[in-house]
Amino acid sequence: MKQIKEILFQRLEKNGVDFNFMPGFIRSLVNSCSNDPEMNLSQINRQLHYLGWNGIELDYHTLQLAIACLEDEGLENMENKPVRWFERNFSPQIPMHLSIPAQYLKSLPD
Repeated sequence: MKQIKEILFQRLEKNGVDFNFMPGFIRSLVNSCSNDPEMNLSQINRQLHYLGWNGIELDYHTLQLAIACLEDEGLENMENKPVRWFERNFSPQIPMHLSIPAQYLKSLPD
């Protein structure tokens, strides 16, 4: 399932979700789906825009990846979870181009 999450994170980043905000985006998605599990893609995008995720459009495949990840984690158990839970479970790895070089870390004072 970890590989599916990583693909989901890549697709979300491609759709405009900054990796720092992915846990919050997933939380908004969970809360949207929990309110009405029968929502279609268009309704989910509309709800996400209403919640402030403007400029981000989920496509069908990204939504299916998200659903697979959420179902694996137990979607019913995610309702109203605190933000920290989503940060622990849905935070992508820091992209290599944003990581701090080792030689810089060595030069920092203790």
